[in-house]
Amino acid sequence: MSEVKIVAETRSEFGKGAARRIRRDNKVPGVLYGRGSDPIHLTLPGHELLLALRTSNVLIALDIDGKSNELAIPKSVQRDPIKGYLEHVDLQLVKRGEQVNVEIYVHTEGELAPGAYLLEHVLNALPVVAEATHIPESVTVSIAGLAAGDSVLAKDITLPKGTTLAVDGDTVVLQVLAAQAEESEGEAGEGDEAAEA
Repeated sequence: MSEVKIVAETRSEFGKGAARRIRRDNKVPGVLYGRGSDPIHLTLPGHELLLALRTSNVLIALDIDGKSNELAIPKSVQRDPIKGYLEHVDLQLVKRGEQVNVEIYVHTEGELAPGAYLLEHVLNALPVVAEATHIPESVTVSIAGLAAGDSVLAKDITLPKGTTLAVDGDTVVLQVLAAQAEESEGEAGEGDEAAEA
């Protein structure tokens, strides 16, 4: 996983007005918490943070006021629903060697068996426990040859070394459904005949 260094400043102003002023300066208000310590309210550089967050489960090395260095992972990111800019970020303190609960994206490869099938992602992200400095970005699952009624369970997915499941192994992650288009057309045809009668 990638580690990104970001210079942050502590902040003492709170509320919507203060947050707006911070964002006007192309910065992002945030909170750093964890390990039983008091939350630290931060101002983070908007562009650098945006680039860092493009990598899922990125490890952020924070230089706070030039006085302390902390490792953190993003836990909650709020974006403007229309313009997409960052509004606020919650960061969780971590240390090297520590196990953390995170979610990793599930990617698929291969093609389903021939036929009109739909692949449903029951879980887009898989909850796992991983070492803070070795969090995988994603897992890849083969769906080659799967047909209607088939499913992929959490325990069927091969996880990177040092990563374990944080959900029940029998949790359905992916399932294959039969396409409903033909059936719907048939039902519509029966409805038309009834109407004519």
